[in-house]
Amino acid sequence: MSAADSPRSVTVRVPAKVNVQLAVGAARPDGFHDLANVFLAVSLYDEVTVTPAEALTVTCTGPDADQVPLDRTNLAARAAELLAARHGLSDAVHIHIAKNIPVAGGMAGGSADGAGALLACDALWGLDTPQDELLSLCAELGSDVPFSLLGGAALGTGRGELLTPVEAGAFHWVFAVADGGLSTPAVFREFDRLAEGRTIPAPEASPALLAALASGEADALAATLANDLQPAALSLRPSLAATLDAGTSAGALAALVSGSGPTTAFLVRDPESALKVAAALEASGTCRTTRTATAPAPGATVLPT
Repeated sequence: MSAADSPRSVTVRVPAKVNVQLAVGAARPDGFHDLANVFLAVSLYDEVTVTPAEALTVTCTGPDADQVPLDRTNLAARAAELLAARHGLSDAVHIHIAKNIPVAGGMAGGSADGAGALLACDALWGLDTPQDELLSLCAELGSDVPFSLLGGAALGTGRGELLTPVEAGAFHWVFAVADGGLSTPAVFREFDRLAEGRTIPAPEASPALLAALASGEADALAATLANDLQPAALSLRPSLAATLDAGTSAGALAALVSGSGPTTAFLVRDPESALKVAAALEASGTCRTTRTATAPAPGATVLPT
């Protein structure tokens, strides 16, 4: 593609995720944990726009934008750097993140921005990188980044970056956003502390959960949701227990901490139930705000200009 043909900017929409199962193994020598991580992309999206610039810069707008780093530690900036270095190009782009996914909330918002920037820069620079190579680059950026690119539903193994797509019917969710975030490394450290002296089995995906996910039956999925990090998140943030109780009392079929938290996720039967549970959660005073979403959602997608 010639410079004259290059787009002036590219915008990519990228989804949040919920972990319907997060099975965690013992700590590995490299400090990571083997996982059986069943990801489900949900219809809460960030939009990442890249534009040619004099230097690599990052801006962000939207809820909690003041909590998003605007330097080269941002995963979107790191994605641009990585792709440019791989192809011997300048990383001089302006990255704008329109933030809608809760920040530091266990819904992979930062990972989504990394995947979004990678795909957007690939399109801006006319590289047409094959998806398997993009997924490999995503894995270099972080464990959750490959799924943000892929979307839909998938089983993540290794540290979560090795993905196998799985079938998923349609589901309705409510998310309760807590005040402040939780550090994923801190939650894993607390998991290790709580597990001290116990034998941790190798993580495996639940056949019952995968069957329930494929069936689209909300009651069946509700009976199988699981998150091995939930006790650690509750240990660090005991107030989340009241949020989980408020949602289930209001009629949610099941509740769990989303990933490493502190966002909590509530599976509901239909859109009407979602509105009822969201209203009850907001009235309970146990969360800052709520969001409703459907799943599965598509992965990172270049939007038409």
